[in-house]
Amino acid sequence: MKAKSIVVALAAAGLVALGAWGGVHIESPWTPAHASTAGSAQQAPAPAMVQLPNFTSIVDANRGAVVNITVTENQKTSAQSPFPDFGGNDPFSQFFRQFKIPQQQQPMHGLGSGFIVRSDGIIMTNAHVVNDASDVTVKLSDRREFKAKVLGVDKQTDIAVLKIDAKNLPTVKLGDSKKVQVGQWVLAIGSPYGFENTVTAGIVSATSRALPDGTYTPFIQTDAPINPGNSGGPLFNMSGQVIGINSQIYSQTGGFQGLSFAIPIDLASQIEQQLLAHGKVERGRIGVTIQDVSQGLAQSFGLDKPSGALVSSVEKGSPADKAGLESGDVILGMNGETIERSNELPPLVAAVKPGNKATFEIWRKGQRKEIAVTVGEFKGKKVASAADSGDRNGRLGLAVRPLTSDEDQQAQIDGGLLVENASGPAAAAGIQQGDVILAVNGNPVKSVVQLRALVARAGKHVALLIQRNDAKIFVPVDLG
Repeated sequence: MKAKSIVVALAAAGLVALGAWGGVHIESPWTPAHASTAGSAQQAPAPAMVQLPNFTSIVDANRGAVVNITVTENQKTSAQSPFPDFGGNDPFSQFFRQFKIPQQQQPMHGLGSGFIVRSDGIIMTNAHVVNDASDVTVKLSDRREFKAKVLGVDKQTDIAVLKIDAKNLPTVKLGDSKKVQVGQWVLAIGSPYGFENTVTAGIVSATSRALPDGTYTPFIQTDAPINPGNSGGPLFNMSGQVIGINSQIYSQTGGFQGLSFAIPIDLASQIEQQLLAHGKVERGRIGVTIQDVSQGLAQSFGLDKPSGALVSSVEKGSPADKAGLESGDVILGMNGETIERSNELPPLVAAVKPGNKATFEIWRKGQRKEIAVTVGEFKGKKVASAADSGDRNGRLGLAVRPLTSDEDQQAQIDGGLLVENASGPAAAAGIQQGDVILAVNGNPVKSVVQLRALVARAGKHVALLIQRNDAKIFVPVDLG
């Protein structure tokens, strides 16, 4: 994080990056303190006493591998005149404005956390901790300090890899983030507000959490107390293995409010390997826009439950287009991995080496099928992203008309019906004036008559593919 202040808000929703600027296996976390072997039929047994898990062994085994990171960034101050400015066209102000102090380098200091993954000095942390830094210093738990070289930064996943000139360093053990379960105990070690080797604990609140931060990372959500300065620090399971990298919090104050988010270590390790090998990350892409499947959409498509990633648009000429993926397809799996939510798909696609094939299990018009896609290379375009989310007296409650040729050309679409007014079920579903209806239940529409016929044949639910500005999204409409 950058800073004149301690924290930087990443989004209006309250996401805050945590860089601050300016093992022993326990079978069960709940263990009875004692147990009685005898009882009386006339006397109810006393409530069993429980105790919280003891984290000392995990801390002792891993504290030496957690580091404090201090960074310096030179920022230019704006040029200013040393003379008063009387404003407007005042002749004195116009004269004095020509005398300005040149831009100067103003050092800014910040801090974060990291952890050693190789004994020869390889360290993992967050990209936002070291990004644009002119100087990076790593301080070990034994108080030794080293100048660090940034080997690679990936802003997309917020992962960075550092190197210090040292040998025989203690290292952490990496776990399997796919095995993380909601409710399990976790432990964080870091330097919140500069307080080195601070230990906090909590439980996993959710997995594969999507955040409105512009990334595709399926975060691990916990309630472990995390604060600015924890960025880049490890999140441990009860076996003393790193399962995530603490990255963000959700806060309206800048401090911890019970919602913390960590990057899964499986994803982070993939990025680390590519940064070490190439200094950059190669990502696969297929060229689709996706969205979650709601209950209404699931019913419209004939799915048993709302799951998968719904393809709302396919980029022309993209790998997905060449392979035959279509708007309205629901991606249920990829290379044997089940897709429950749309945010689970982009990391899987990104992990495929460009040029390799990936097999997608899709749901199309009531049938399952498989489609093989030769994955392309990510070059600044979306890998696979979640979309931003008639007849007035008909079932929909819409007043629509065909697009003119000029409107067709301007919108870069072929056909569709322009919504002039929305009421009833359509308005309740969020359809707005100016939306363009492209398809009903996967069937393209180019006329009002066609729209009426498709809606008439539909059941209680219908899925409308609409174009709103430059985005295409599916909207489920409950017809009652």
